[in-house]
Amino acid sequence: MLINYSTVVDPLLADLRNAVIELAGIKAGDRVLDVCCGTGDQVFHYVRKGAVATGVDRDPRMIEMAEKEGRRQGFHNINFRPGSAAELPFPDGYFDCASISLALHEMNRDERSRVVAEMKRVVKRAGSLIFVDFNVPLPKNLVAGLINAVELLAGKDNYRCFRDYLAQGGLNQLLKENRLTMQKEALYKSGNVHIIQAGNPV
Repeated sequence: MLINYSTVVDPLLADLRNAVIELAGIKAGDRVLDVCCGTGDQVFHYVRKGAVATGVDRDPRMIEMAEKEGRRQGFHNINFRPGSAAELPFPDGYFDCASISLALHEMNRDERSRVVAEMKRVVKRAGSLIFVDFNVPLPKNLVAGLINAVELLAGKDNYRCFRDYLAQGGLNQLLKENRLTMQKEALYKSGNVHIIQAGNPV
């Protein structure tokens, strides 16, 4: 299952990975964190830009896969760590940028809020946060129908969290609740995926 995710799903998300790079304005030497990093694909995109990148995921199997792939590609400025996104093992203001992609909708409401708050904590005051998740409301098109079907097939708990994420109001509401200011945004995948660059209010 993990192999399928890396070889089939990651290529489908290549445009999102590149969009994150563009919105965040990642440059060589930046210290960057990817939360819920999964197979490490976003982290690898950061490293190709010259960033010093870290990936965190609570699934040790994903961390193992990401480390193996990083070695295979010959990357060096990478650190993969197992850990909870709701209790990030880093000091305040440690990173220039932190990102999370298509993971918040899989969490319950309390955990979503804690994850955003933790990302905010570990990023420098003048740094940026990148959020990638489903647009709310989802447009009425074929892609949205497929997303709903996939989330339903992922299990009862997953679908409950997905529906609650939509009911909560998606990324816009999460930013508002955590007193983050939107700086840039874009829509992808036929309007179904929302990407936001946010920062602390000045």
